[in-house]
Amino acid sequence: MAYQHTVHWVVDKHVDNLWKSPEIKEAAAKIAAGELVAFPTETVYGLGASARFDEAVKAIFQAKGRPADNPLIVHIAKTEDVNNYTNFVPDKAWKLIHSFWPGPLTIILRHNSTLSTSVTAGLDTVALRMPDHPVALALIAASGEPLAAPSANRSGRPSPTTAAHVAEDLDGRIAGILNGGATGVGLESTVIDCSAEEPVILRPGGVTRRQIEEIIGPVALDEALTEETTAPRSPGMKYQHYAPEAPLTLVDGDDSFFHMCITEHRKAGERVGVIIQAADVGLTKADVEYVLPGKTEEEIARELYGALRTFKKTEVDHIFMRVLPAENIGFAIMNRLVKAAGGRIRSQHS
Repeated sequence: MAYQHTVHWVVDKHVDNLWKSPEIKEAAAKIAAGELVAFPTETVYGLGASARFDEAVKAIFQAKGRPADNPLIVHIAKTEDVNNYTNFVPDKAWKLIHSFWPGPLTIILRHNSTLSTSVTAGLDTVALRMPDHPVALALIAASGEPLAAPSANRSGRPSPTTAAHVAEDLDGRIAGILNGGATGVGLESTVIDCSAEEPVILRPGGVTRRQIEEIIGPVALDEALTEETTAPRSPGMKYQHYAPEAPLTLVDGDDSFFHMCITEHRKAGERVGVIIQAADVGLTKADVEYVLPGKTEEEIARELYGALRTFKKTEVDHIFMRVLPAENIGFAIMNRLVKAAGGRIRSQHS
């Protein structure tokens, strides 16, 4: 569906009784009418529609250009709402809910067939989460609907962490955008499958494996985390994601190897961009440098998608970034970077 005008609402997330604000009410009315509204969460901006309306959910896939066999996360506003959409919630799942909700953890459970089959991609499970953002919770409450909401970007692009990123991809394709400022975590939620006896992490994200294991004991990592599957059980497990406009290559090596990779492409006549940390400023001899402002994993996560969106085809032909330690949330960062690079990694050690 094309819109002559996508409505932009600016909301103050610190206002009391936010769900009663005119902006939230107007956005909620569009949700109730089966339209699409982008809204902020603590992770990234989501593209929301009622998870109960099949046509509304199908419109999400159309607006994003997203394959229909990729299931969606359903966002709820109260923990007890889990019972409305599932057959059974295991004890370990309840422990995770009470420990991490609201927050960046999505839990997969057996559903009770009350939601659109387009949400679940025909599977017998549904992915549920309760976002930790007042605007998201207010929109869910005001609409009275569970919100199916993948990231609010064109499929394959870096996820949006600001309303401007959403507009860049979806202006004219959706009914409205709720601007609640920049998101906090900057990476999508962790997805854990609790539909079987032993929980399995399907996607790393804002809640780390270590944090989960502190609550419920050892959990496995799905072997498909870095592989394509024919029937993905979770968002982010199939197809290339998070890709910038220019090709991205990750570099695993020392300073001289990193600089050699850049020089090779520049000598071939390409304009090269780099995503670097402060220690490398001015040392890469790249044409365009994006300096990640933070040093911690959490700070890098918040800036990652913005960095990937910075580079345009008109400015650079190739982008390089050094690999990061894959520990804690760094594991989630590297998961996104490998997907963004389409698996391109140059290693000094191979």
